[in-house]
Amino acid sequence: MPEEIAVSAQGSPKESMREDIAIGLSTASVYPQNTEAAFQYANDLGYDGIELMVWAEPVSQDIDRVAFLSDRYHLPVLSVHAPCLLISQRVWGRDPAAKLARSVAAAEDLGAGTVVVHPPFRWQRKYAGGFRDLIDALEDDSGVDIAVENMFPVRTDRFFGKYEEAAGRMRRRGGGPGAAVSAFATSIDPTDDGFAHYTLDLSHAATAGADAIEMLNRMGGGLRHLHLTDGSGAAVDEHLVPGDGSQPCVQVCKSLAAGDFSGSAILEVTTSSVNTKAERREILSRSLDFARTHLERP
Repeated sequence: MPEEIAVSAQGSPKESMREDIAIGLSTASVYPQNTEAAFQYANDLGYDGIELMVWAEPVSQDIDRVAFLSDRYHLPVLSVHAPCLLISQRVWGRDPAAKLARSVAAAEDLGAGTVVVHPPFRWQRKYAGGFRDLIDALEDDSGVDIAVENMFPVRTDRFFGKYEEAAGRMRRRGGGPGAAVSAFATSIDPTDDGFAHYTLDLSHAATAGADAIEMLNRMGGGLRHLHLTDGSGAAVDEHLVPGDGSQPCVQVCKSLAAGDFSGSAILEVTTSSVNTKAERREILSRSLDFARTHLERP
């Protein structure tokens, strides 16, 4: 993890030239509202850009339409999240390799520098066998970074109270998910397998019982992308507002700000339970305030 450097008020020439870390909003953060709503919120609140989650919502799959929205709201697409969720298994066809290639092509068309992808599922044997080679080939051909995301297992304690009860059990265990099974063919921690580029998701780390700081250290210079969110250690993926859970969100942000991180930080928080647009706007505004405060460069 990069160490903070004591500098004068003006800073060294190298530090003064570092660009601010771009802070984007995931289109998943406005669900059940749509892709255009994410652009509207991001524009109104002052986000730097958008992460496009490609899933069942038709506009998210229409790259020409997304490009139109990017121009209309004057917001760049910073990253594309490939359709690899269970609920998007049929989006852009059934072949996961072809879907990843199409995601990279979409990123090129939109001017996004990063594609976020999950590890292959256990039943995707052919895809899993060629996953690393596919990523290497797509990166070489495109110049787009494919950042493999840390995931979490299915915890058996979810059947005995999956929120506060599960978080309490994890604390009493001193960390770790307890009895669990992974749905993925490779490790839920992508640093175990080794890739050129990574996405660190703090909510996933919470559910997995992983030490986010240790994972950040292992990712090192390969960290390309941050999903800035939070979790309490519940048995399900929570995607809380950063600061509302137990993860070291402040420490992670300050480490990236002090170092040479040149990727994007994306707020991927859940607002699906709110009743009004005003409530959603408050959550997204509070998330952005947290990011601006703790990602500010020295």
